[in-house]
Formats: sequence, structure tokens, C-alpha cells
Amino acid sequence: MKRETKILIIPFGVITVLYAIPFFGGFRKNLRSISYLKILIVSLVWSAVTVILPAYDFGVNKLDIMNILLMVVQRFLFVFVLILPFDIRDMKFDAISLQTIPKKIGLKQTKKMGFVILSICLILEFLIDGNTSFSNVFVVVFFIVLVFLMRASEDQPFFYSSLGVEAIPIIWWFLLILL
Repeated sequence: MKRETKILIIPFGVITVLYAIPFFGGFRKNLRSISYLKILIVSLVWSAVTVILPAYDFGVNKLDIMNILLMVVQRFLFVFVLILPFDIRDMKFDAISLQTIPKKIGLKQTKKMGFVILSICLILEFLIDGNTSFSNVFVVVFFIVLVFLMRASEDQPFFYSSLGVEAIPIIWWFLLILL
């Protein structure tokens, strides 16, 4: 890993620490406790660390910039959708002041929104100039995420999100290895 890449990772590490550790409001609040910010921070950090930093480290030529941009948008939206089952599960535990998407627009609308965003991710997959086999794997992952999103509920078992949804990127990785 290039020295510059190591320096570029520092802000994302700081954001991750501030996400978890209380640092304002008399050290009682962290970034996670700010309405709507939680899902945006996680999506941003994931898309940066899994697309932007590797692309920078590898060295991107000007022809690849559009593909990288599409991948960043796709990854951001994909992670955004992956967080929704967690927010659905936590609806009954979150403080009233913590406005999450499911609390604000309701369970049914959250699932519809997740489907639309996930569909945009699928469209982006076919716009990204790349390997058709990768796109075929993404179609499989799309349906796995869609099933988990549509079956998410406030009363889901704890391990539904904490194990099932968390395993989706690992399943995606295994499918890519099998290519």
C-alpha cells in the first residue's frame, strides 16, 4: 500500500472512531446518535474504503474515472440498503429523538425505498464497464439482499441482521472467487 493511501485512510478511521465513541454533548453523543447521519456515515466510509482507496492505491487512469465514480455511487447505495434491516430491527429500541428512515416513513415505505435504491444499484452494475461474470454475481446478490430487506421486521430474530445481512458481503466475495 502506498504511503499516500495510508494517509488518505486516516480521515475515514477518525470518522469511524467518532461514530462509536461519544465526543460531544458532554461526551454523551457520538455521530451514530445523530438522526440520519448514521446511515450516511456508514455508507460513505464503506464506499470510500472499498472503492476509492483501492482505486487510488492501484492507480487510476482517466478512462477509469467514470467506472470508479459509478462504483462509488453503487457501493454507497448498496450499503445504504444493507443498513435498512438493522434500522428496521432497531425501531423499537431506538430513542424517539433518533429519527431513522423506518421511524420517519414507516416499514412499508422503507422497504419500497430500499427496493428502488437496490434497483438503481442493479442498473449501475450494468453501466459499469466490466466483467459480465461479475454482473451475473451481482444479480444473485441483488436477490439475496432483496429477500433480506423484504423479510425484515421489528420482531426479526437478533441474528437475522447481525448474522444474515452481515454475511451478504462475504457471500458476494465467495461467489466472485468461484468465478
